[in-house]
Amino acid sequence: MPPPPAKWKGRCDLNASACNNKLIGARSFISYDGRKRRSAATPVDENGHGTHTSSTAAGAFVKRANVNGFAPGVAAGMAPRAHIAAYRVCDEDACMGHDMLAAMDAAVDDGVDVISFSISADPIPFHSDPIAQGTFNAISKGVFISCSAGNEGPDPGSVHNDAPWLLTVGASTTDRVFLASVKLGNGRNLDGESLHRPLSFKPKMLPLVYPGFVTGVNILAGWNSKAFALISGTSMSCPHLSGIAALIKKAHPGWSPAAIKSAIMTTAYVTDNTGGPILDELHRPADLFAVGAGHVNARQAIDPGLVYDLTPEDYVPYLCGLGYNDSAVSALTRKPVRCSSLKSISQGELNYPSISVTLPANSSTSVSYTRTVTNVGEPKSTYTVKLDVPKEVSAGVTPTTLSFNEVNQKQSFSISFRRNGGGSGAVQGQLLWVSGKLEVRSPISIKLE
Repeated sequence: MPPPPAKWKGRCDLNASACNNKLIGARSFISYDGRKRRSAATPVDENGHGTHTSSTAAGAFVKRANVNGFAPGVAAGMAPRAHIAAYRVCDEDACMGHDMLAAMDAAVDDGVDVISFSISADPIPFHSDPIAQGTFNAISKGVFISCSAGNEGPDPGSVHNDAPWLLTVGASTTDRVFLASVKLGNGRNLDGESLHRPLSFKPKMLPLVYPGFVTGVNILAGWNSKAFALISGTSMSCPHLSGIAALIKKAHPGWSPAAIKSAIMTTAYVTDNTGGPILDELHRPADLFAVGAGHVNARQAIDPGLVYDLTPEDYVPYLCGLGYNDSAVSALTRKPVRCSSLKSISQGELNYPSISVTLPANSSTSVSYTRTVTNVGEPKSTYTVKLDVPKEVSAGVTPTTLSFNEVNQKQSFSISFRRNGGGSGAVQGQLLWVSGKLEVRSPISIKLE
């Protein structure tokens, strides 16, 4: 591992042998408010969660990794050559909002490039949400943020950490299992799934469904009390995206957090390895509310062709458009804001990599939005639009081609939607800008009132 970068200003509050060129920072904020806590006010991971997530994001290569003999091989994080700084904000009692905010501010001041935040809470207004506050300050300083979406889905309204300036990461499963076979006394073999496979069991009757059965997303990563563990949840998926963001940041150090997020979203895929649609928890084709932008394609995200970029200032008219008053927006942005002096925008007008539109009932009026893309691919390139919308909606894009002559050149386009008959509920489509093998995909969510 190379030494810490010259810009690093953090510290490691552990003994000298615990810190090295991989773990360059470790701080605790669990006593930030001065309250007495049951946990020691040290950066030491007491339950394994932080060790697991940090090693998933940037763990070094480790040979012969396994859990009880399962998943043997070489383990590594998504960005194995990246440095790690750990900021502890949770103890046995809770993860306090002011501790989280203080830790995020410290990480930004210390000089991190990416913050991986595998903590979520019930949604509250942005200006009252310490996660929204801390992450906005981070992106304002050029720091990319990925956050877990929570584990309450996929019901409507169950997504946590939904501020548009951070990357919200859900979890998915595969059709692979850790196979274990049981040979019964009558000689019959039964195949099942388990992480515990002794050579033989004592002749003791057990319930049909054994409580040690492991389901869901099994992610092998480091642990505090043993070398590795397999656990599941959006806390485990979040650091995968954090590590990928670090790789993109290394390849494109000048990209903004919004550009990195756009690259990840617009290159994601929504089909499985057989070419069919990714399925939801009921084995039906997953809709946008289940799959989001899709599964990340890390290799393609390095070269997305076009990005939908945003500056921190671009979120201010969006926040005003949501109905936040001056003091609320000022508290969130940490700058004085007067919404009356700005032209507020609706949610759909934010230059976001996806599009959401509401079409009123019994209305033939069209709804139009403008988007601006930045060329980060070949200097001379041309993209052609491909639009896919459901039969209940008519849509059009102007212009239908975008031509670029240089890198970082910007081009704008308009997309309009109109009802095409009756119907109600949520429908979906997609917008693609295609240039050769490059496809810049934006999912479209349409609410028919």
